[in-house]
Amino acid sequence: MHVKKGDTVLVIAGNDKGKTGTVRTALPGKDHVIVEGVNLRWHHRRPTQQSPKGERLQREVSIHASNVKCVEPSGDAKGKAGKKNKKASE
Repeated sequence: MHVKKGDTVLVIAGNDKGKTGTVRTALPGKDHVIVEGVNLRWHHRRPTQQSPKGERLQREVSIHASNVKCVEPSGDAKGKAGKKNKKASE
């Protein structure tokens, strides 16, 4: 996978296109990532004795790794912003 936990990524496809966030979890077996603040879905919890009314929670759901692109943070020299062209560097 081209991204790992802690990388800052930009969503390039889907409903959250254009949003940026940090990768919370990488799931290399499924080629999915969970990005902070992206792809939020409502999760309904049934009533319990502690919360008799039940709850509605928003959770981050995984998205495919091909729908995100690494963004190089300012001042960080990871070099993950994109591949360099060999001819341009010569």
